[in-house]
Amino acid sequence: MSEQHLLDVAEIFVSLQGEGPFPGQPATFIRLAGCVPPFCSWCDTPHALHANHEGVRRMAPEELLSKVEQTRHELVVITGGEPFLQWDNGLSELDALLTVEGRRVQYETSGKAGIPALNCGFVVCSPKPAHVPQLAPELIPRVDAFKFVVDDDIEPILHFVRSHAIEPPKVWLMPLGATRQEQTARMPEVWEQCVRHGFNFASRLHILTFDDKKGV
Repeated sequence: MSEQHLLDVAEIFVSLQGEGPFPGQPATFIRLAGCVPPFCSWCDTPHALHANHEGVRRMAPEELLSKVEQTRHELVVITGGEPFLQWDNGLSELDALLTVEGRRVQYETSGKAGIPALNCGFVVCSPKPAHVPQLAPELIPRVDAFKFVVDDDIEPILHFVRSHAIEPPKVWLMPLGATRQEQTARMPEVWEQCVRHGFNFASRLHILTFDDKKGV
């Protein structure tokens, strides 16, 4: 008998997608635990950095599917941590189960754990570190959308996009800021950069709506 795969799950919740290519769409979120160091100093989900963090549950792919089936949302966002750390330990099975069930799967990844070639989902990649984005060249074609956080220096992002010949319609720029005030202060400049370079603009709807409130 083959060993049953169990995924380390930090949380499951229902909300609206707040950023990226699908803003405002209702979704079921599955946040997997475990990330690839060095960790980002600004990480807003530290409870998902380690698989042994308090509150992390070990769940079989079928159990997660059952949780998703209790919601009516077509979109399922699988995030982390770094979700693809668990691709060979049950995530590939969950991917297949959700696809057969007719759900749309979106992955949020940095690419630091690789990006599988045969997953059935829509891959949104935010290359890390944010100030000097990096991603293995062979992974570029496996990404459906690139999402970058913009501070006061866009040049590293432009260098990344140009050096990898990424088409502008596949790029989303998002203003840096963990509060509503920080977001709104940077939005005009990011807007202008999107217009100038043909990129997509991505606000962070959950921050604009709830400011720095957690758990939304």
